[in-house]
Amino acid sequence: ATAGRAAPRAPNVCRLLARRAHGFYARDAGVAHRRNMGLLRTIICQESTKFKNVWTTHSASPIAYERGRIYLDNYQCCISSIAQEPRIRYQKPKCSKSEKIEDALLLECPLGEVLPDPSDYKPSLIVLTVQNWLLRLSADSGEILEKVYLAGSCCKFRYLSWDTPQEVMVVKSAQNKLPAAARQAGVQQSVLFHLAVFQVLPLSFIGMLEINKKIFGSSVTDVAVSNGILIVMHSMGLVRLYNFQAISEQFMEQSFDLGCEFNWNGEVGVVGKYPFGLPCNIKITDTPPLLFEASSLENAFQIGGYPWHYIITPNKKKHKGVFYICSLKDNALAKNGIQDMKCCSLEPDWIYFHPDMSGRIIHVGPNLIKVLKFKEVENNTDQIEIAEDFIIVANRENCVNSSVTVTASGRVVKKRVNLLDDDPEQETFKIVDYEDELDLLSTVAVTEIGADGRAHLDLRCNEHGILLKSIPLLESWDVTYSHEVYFDRDIVLHIEQKPNRRFSCYVYQMVCDTAKEDECSGREKTERVFCKKGGRIFE
Repeated sequence: ATAGRAAPRAPNVCRLLARRAHGFYARDAGVAHRRNMGLLRTIICQESTKFKNVWTTHSASPIAYERGRIYLDNYQCCISSIAQEPRIRYQKPKCSKSEKIEDALLLECPLGEVLPDPSDYKPSLIVLTVQNWLLRLSADSGEILEKVYLAGSCCKFRYLSWDTPQEVMVVKSAQNKLPAAARQAGVQQSVLFHLAVFQVLPLSFIGMLEINKKIFGSSVTDVAVSNGILIVMHSMGLVRLYNFQAISEQFMEQSFDLGCEFNWNGEVGVVGKYPFGLPCNIKITDTPPLLFEASSLENAFQIGGYPWHYIITPNKKKHKGVFYICSLKDNALAKNGIQDMKCCSLEPDWIYFHPDMSGRIIHVGPNLIKVLKFKEVENNTDQIEIAEDFIIVANRENCVNSSVTVTASGRVVKKRVNLLDDDPEQETFKIVDYEDELDLLSTVAVTEIGADGRAHLDLRCNEHGILLKSIPLLESWDVTYSHEVYFDRDIVLHIEQKPNRRFSCYVYQMVCDTAKEDECSGREKTERVFCKKGGRIFE
């Protein structure tokens, strides 16, 4: 050490290792990402920050959005939503009806795993075609990276979903139906659905199984796999849960690898190749043990919260809009567990567990959003109470809902009908979502002003519901159309479906230039400029 200066102290290695084991490490990529997202949230919520409608496009086919990518023409065209001008990532030739894509999932690279192919480290798109092909496409170029043939004409696969997000994927068939002639002849259809389950990145085949009404009952109407649970729904509102992993282990006849030759029931082929496809190697021969069952109106059933609870609506039409929150452990109704907004509206209220994993519940009505939480009942730790965490109320200060009005001439006019809670002339909540990276709750509220509907996207503190930012959507909002709104970091995307299969996509981006942008953002002063890229017109 230099004279007059103390020798540097060695860092406490044990302390550093312990902190890192608990997720605290200053140089960790996750720490840097969280810090960056915190800065972005601060910038977004500044008063000077605006969101500008940078471009718009229209389509005759559905428009989809996934992580900064806008897909048009049945996923044949991909446009970046990040650039200020529309930038086409790729555009493939128009596909035939036999190549039509039925469903798609975005696949992102898992953290901390060594993958066999360099392309696995980049985002890709898993798509399901009408001819039962499962394709993995590059999200940046549309190039086919992998292809798996599922099955022949015995079943039509139509739906993709996650069992475990970004880990285990489920491919579900449409419900199998016999031809009319066979039904008239009295032929019975026992196999209702097929499910094919895959591990992703690297893509590997776990197994395929049939949902047979001889095993699960003749009243089965639908089926799903989520979080390791096989969910079977019945026509009388009954929902039954089974352990899917236990079913796989008990009834798996033989495991198979994609691309390997197999001899199955007298057929010789290659797993996942045309024309053989995948073997149905999970044969359920007996009713598996039942984990749980509940009866709910329209099979509506959700599990969440801490401790575990479920939400149902009693299985009678008169109870529509009434939600019961019960303990999964013993079916006991929580204290204040009956949630009923008593809405008088055309569209019903809805309820769901908060996606932020806090265990809270979001209950949305036309003019009220309740965020509910679980807490222990005083002097009774075994009972759980449902309490309000915070509420958000629609701005209806200027709304006059009086049954008696007086005209300018002094004539008294009495209204015959009271306004509905979701009357277009009153501000009404239409969409509630959660931006997980910024920890912001987003709400879309709509008010009809004259012939036009006007909407605004509000960003709120997820912890307390405090309004931090309001973003007006400049385009007219027709409440009779179907709408989707995405708030993704510094992007706002509005997808609208009009009659006769006309779709529009409005892209808003964050801008921080105050005075100049304010002048350009008014509806009356906006100048429309059209450009043509890849044969498509953008506004």
